[in-house]
Amino acid sequence: MIRVLIVEDDPMVAQLNKQFLAKIEGYTLVAMANSVAEARERLTTEVIDLVLLDVYMPEEDGLALLSDIRAQQLPTDAILITAATDVTQVQTALRYGAVDYLIKPFEFERFKTALNKYKQHYDLLQGQQSISQTSLDRQLLSQTQTPDNTQANLPKGLTQKTLQAIINKVNDSGERAFSTDEIAEMANISRVSVRKYLKFLADIEVLEESMTYGIGRPVYLYTFNKENMYIVQQYLQ
Repeated sequence: MIRVLIVEDDPMVAQLNKQFLAKIEGYTLVAMANSVAEARERLTTEVIDLVLLDVYMPEEDGLALLSDIRAQQLPTDAILITAATDVTQVQTALRYGAVDYLIKPFEFERFKTALNKYKQHYDLLQGQQSISQTSLDRQLLSQTQTPDNTQANLPKGLTQKTLQAIINKVNDSGERAFSTDEIAEMANISRVSVRKYLKFLADIEVLEESMTYGIGRPVYLYTFNKENMYIVQQYLQ
């Protein structure tokens, strides 16, 4: 779960952010703070992954807190949720590493998009020692930000129905490695067809591909990257 601190001095807005957050899977609210000073204290006593941060705060503004987070190199990200529309403030927030910037008033769908996007980045990097260029490009360039209601196109010759059937059998495999022949037998689909789908899933990093040698020919083995399952969902809508 992604651990969240809400920093907002307006009680009504704080409660709205809390309600919105509760509607999104993968997040847990750790604490709420109504000032920068209280937020600093929370950051020293709690493990916080993400701060939902207002700019206009009493005594000190939210940008001061964001600056502190960066200066102390805390493993904490920030999404700004604020009425501040001054370009200089927006630029400052982005330079301090804000991962998104929501201008009040905003709709729930924009809030949801920001947090779902952040979760994709968080899940991609969590527990990783290294990362491929393909994965980075998917997040940073294409943004895999395919909106929730947008369908990505499958490569020519592949169909959603067959892809779903193969994904179901792949999911049944759990964490063990499996071969093209195994999936072909389980799904009752030709080996040649299954090979195309498994290659596609490996290309988008839903599967990891390795090769060993059987009798007379190489055998490709696959393992399922469940944390990347969200990538294939856009091809199944």
